Amino acid sequence: MEYSILGNTGVWVSKICLGTMTFGGVNFWETIGRLQQEEVNDLVRTAFDEGVNFIDTANIYSEGKSELLLGNAIRLLDLPRQQLFIATKVRGRTGKGPNQVGLSRLHIMDAVNDSLARLQMDHIDLLYIHGVDVITSYEETMRGLEDIVRSGKVRYIGCSNIPAWQVMKANGISERSGWTRFIALQYYYSLATRDIEKEIIPMAESENLALMPWSPLAGGFLAGKFKRESGKAEGEARRNTFDFPPIDKEKTYTLLEKMTDISCQHNASIAQVALAWLLHKRSVTSVIIGARSKDQLLDNLKSTDLKLSTEEMNVLDELTAIAMDYPHWMIERQNTERLQPQG
Repeated sequence: MEYSILGNTGVWVSKICLGTMTFGGVNFWETIGRLQQEEVNDLVRTAFDEGVNFIDTANIYSEGKSELLLGNAIRLLDLPRQQLFIATKVRGRTGKGPNQVGLSRLHIMDAVNDSLARLQMDHIDLLYIHGVDVITSYEETMRGLEDIVRSGKVRYIGCSNIPAWQVMKANGISERSGWTRFIALQYYYSLATRDIEKEIIPMAESENLALMPWSPLAGGFLAGKFKRESGKAEGEARRNTFDFPPIDKEKTYTLLEKMTDISCQHNASIAQVALAWLLHKRSVTSVIIGARSKDQLLDNLKSTDLKLSTEEMNVLDELTAIAMDYPHWMIERQNTERLQPQG
């Protein structure tokens, strides 16, 4: 396993992060995965033995059961806590009360205490805010996060699913106040959807923020099991019942044809090609993978050994390139001569 520095910290995290959305299977979450304790133990043990030290969960996954199963696994397997880097999230609804959702200082405190109880831990290594809360100011949210960090219950903070300008606004508030700033980003990024290359990635590179893509296989579509004719995958697949996140399927089927050629050249799976493409991107710190089985996990982990050539990367980049919108095309147009001085 290879490791990356987590943004502006001195922390090393594995280039593959074990995602836990498949743990539990409570209500809606059953469509994503329904692994129970014995299966969870097997996945966590396998990941740890393969050098994965980074594990990602969230308080809303299976209504908290994902955190509970993960905490049980770490305890039952007697894994060394200081060799693990555990991330979870706050924002989503955790109960029926009007204040059991959002990014108020109140909910942050309550949610972190509940997560720690389920995880059976005294601290969370990385706490993400799990999206935008339109009624809570970032002054309130960042103060709440600062207080939870100062309490010792959280070590680092990050954000997910938030526009770039809001990330910079929030960090600006914290910098002026002497508070803890976001050091990590978790966003949807895959060969099938590269929207974050417009604003999020330039910001991440400029500010040296760690980037962890979620759904790197586009909800399983980039595993290559879906058929153009039927639009379905043979056997069990999340997208057969939960068609998310959105992608341009016709364009992606064409992409999969080229990915199949590349996978054959390397004697690798199509999923490994999709993951390797992300791992070759300099902006990516660690790729979050979820798995329904040990075999699937081991296959995904092999992506760290797959070295794509410059030509192969260029082909995949060109097939999936996103249109340059305004003001980006104007910036490029105006700065051509700045990059190539004229005599």
